[in-house]
Amino acid sequence: MSTLSEQYQHKYGRSAPPAEVRSWERSLTALSADLSEAGLGAVEALIEFQLPLTSKRADVVLCGVHPRTNAPSYVVVELKQWSRAHILDGTDDVCLLEGMGERLHPAAQVRHYCHHLIDFVAALADAPQSVAGAAYLHNATDLDVESLWNLPEDDHGRLFTGQRRGQFLKHLRSRLSPAPGAEAADALLGSAVKPSKQLMALAADEVQRRDQFILLDEQQTAYSLVMRAVHESYRANTKEVIIVSGGPGSGKSVIALSLLGELSRQGRTALHATGSSAFTQTLRRVAGARAPRVKGMFKYFNQFGDAERNGMDVLICDEAHRIRETSANRYTKAALRTGRPQVAELIDAARVPVFLLDEHQTVRPGEIGSVEEIRDAARAAGLQTRVVELDGQFRCGGSRVYEEWVRRLLGLAPGGPFVWEGDDGFTLTTSDGPSAMELRLRQRLDEGYGARMAAGYCWPWSDPIPGGLRPDVVIGDWRRPWNNKKASSHAGAPGTPYWASDAAGFEQVGCVYTAQGFEYDYAGVIIGPDLVWRGDRWVARPEHSHDSQVKRGTHEEFDRAVRNTYKVLLTRGMRGTAIYSTDPETQELLEQLVPAHPARAE
Repeated sequence: MSTLSEQYQHKYGRSAPPAEVRSWERSLTALSADLSEAGLGAVEALIEFQLPLTSKRADVVLCGVHPRTNAPSYVVVELKQWSRAHILDGTDDVCLLEGMGERLHPAAQVRHYCHHLIDFVAALADAPQSVAGAAYLHNATDLDVESLWNLPEDDHGRLFTGQRRGQFLKHLRSRLSPAPGAEAADALLGSAVKPSKQLMALAADEVQRRDQFILLDEQQTAYSLVMRAVHESYRANTKEVIIVSGGPGSGKSVIALSLLGELSRQGRTALHATGSSAFTQTLRRVAGARAPRVKGMFKYFNQFGDAERNGMDVLICDEAHRIRETSANRYTKAALRTGRPQVAELIDAARVPVFLLDEHQTVRPGEIGSVEEIRDAARAAGLQTRVVELDGQFRCGGSRVYEEWVRRLLGLAPGGPFVWEGDDGFTLTTSDGPSAMELRLRQRLDEGYGARMAAGYCWPWSDPIPGGLRPDVVIGDWRRPWNNKKASSHAGAPGTPYWASDAAGFEQVGCVYTAQGFEYDYAGVIIGPDLVWRGDRWVARPEHSHDSQVKRGTHEEFDRAVRNTYKVLLTRGMRGTAIYSTDPETQELLEQLVPAHPARAE
C-alpha cells in the first residue's frame, strides 16, 4: 500500500485520506487474493483509474487477454465493503446504507463506468464486448443485500457478494486468461480520448432530430464555415479557429446544437462544452432525455487540460465568454496547477475549435472570454482565426430597439439612456415594487406563458432548510427565497440547474448564474442597491453585493461585472420585461425612461 500512497501523493499533491488507505488495505487485499486463487496473477490491475473527461475514478480496471478470443479484455471492478444495504422504496437503483444514507446501486455504478469507457476511449469504441463490469461486495452475504438482486444484470453490471466468491472467480476466468496483461493495459492508457461512433449515433438521433433547427443568415454562415473547416482539416491537414460572436438571443446555442447533431450524424468526433453548470446540466437533461449516454457529450471548459492534442474533430465551446484564465480552481491540487491558459487547452483539444460568445456577458472576475483573447491565443499557436458576427436577434421579440435600449441604459454602448417609445414585438414596463411585478407575471403564467423573476445578488443566500427555502430576498414586507442552492429538487423547488426551465422555478428569485444562457417569455428584473443612478451616471457599489467572487476583483472589474449582470437579466425575456429598482433615484430614472404605453402594456 505504500506504493499506492506514494502515487496518490504524487498525483494529487497531498497524502491519501486515512479512510481511503484503510479501504485499499481491506478491499484490494481481498481482490489480490482472489486473483491469485483464480490463476490470474499476471493480469494488470489499474487502481483508482480516472475515467476520461471526468473526475470520477473506478476502483480497479483489470487488463488482460480474453481466454477464447485472445483479444484485449477488461473488467471494471467496484469494490464495496458494505455489509448491509437495501433498495430505497420507490426506486430500483438507489441503495440505503445504514448510517451512510443513499448510494447508487453498485451494479448500476459500474455499468455506467463501462459505458463511459466505451463511449470515450477510442481503443474500446469498436469492441464494446471487450469491457465487462462487476461490483464485488466482499463483506456481504446474499441475505444482507437481498433487495439489490432485483436490479437486472448484464455484462457491464454484475453483482457479487462474499458468499458468491466462487462465482466471482469463475466470472473473472471467463473474461481473463492467465496470460500477462501489460499490453492490454498499455493500449488502454495510451488510447485517444474521443466520443465513440455508437455515442455519436445516439447524439445524432437525440440532438439533431429532436427539434427542427432552422438556421438563418449569419447562423447558417457560421454553421457552414465550421463544416468547411472540418473538411479542410482532413483534406489539407489544416487547423482553423472559428469564433461566432453575437448578442443575447442571436442563436449561438442553436448553432452549437445543430453542429453537434450533424457532426455526430457524419461520424465526426465532437463534444459540447460550457463554463456554466446550470446551462450544461439543462442541456444534458434535454438532449439526453431518451438516451442518457448522450449526456456525456456535454462537458465543462476545465475538463480538457489533459486532452490529447487534436484528439477530436470539433470542440464546440458555447457561452465562451465564461472562459477563465486557467482551469485551476480552489479545489485543484497543487501538482495539477500548470498555469496554462484555459483557452489554449480548448484550442489544442480539437482540429476545429469553435467558440460562441457574447462579450457583454462576462459577469465574474477571471472570466476572460473575448474575441481578442481567443484570437491572440490562436495566433500564439500559429493558427488562423475566422470570426462570424451574428446580426440577428431572436430573443426579446426580435427587438433590436430593446437590445440597444438595454446596452445604452447600462453604458455598454455609447449615447446614454434614451426614452423607450415602444415596439410592437416587445413590451417593456416598470413596476412600482416587487409585489406588483410578481402579480403581473403571475397573470402571464395564468395565460399560459412562461415567466421568472430575477435580481442582482444583493441579499444573503441561505442553504436549504428542512421543509423549504429561507425567504432571503427581502424588500419591504415582500419576502421570497432565492432559487434552490442544491442541484436536486428540495421541497418542491427545482434544483439549481433547472430554475429557468422548470415551471416550479417561478416561486423563487433567480440570479445571473441560473438565468444566463436561458430564456423565458416574460422577465421580471429587480435591480438591487449594487448598481444605482446618481445624477448623470451609474455608480457600482460592491459593499451592497453578496457575491463574494465578484467582490474580490478591483472596483473596475466589479463595475463591469455588475453592468453585464443586469444586461444578462434584462435580456432573458422573449416577449417582455418588467423592471424595478430598490433605489428611489434609480427607480425615478427608469420611470422617466419607460413611460406607460397602454396599448402595449403588460
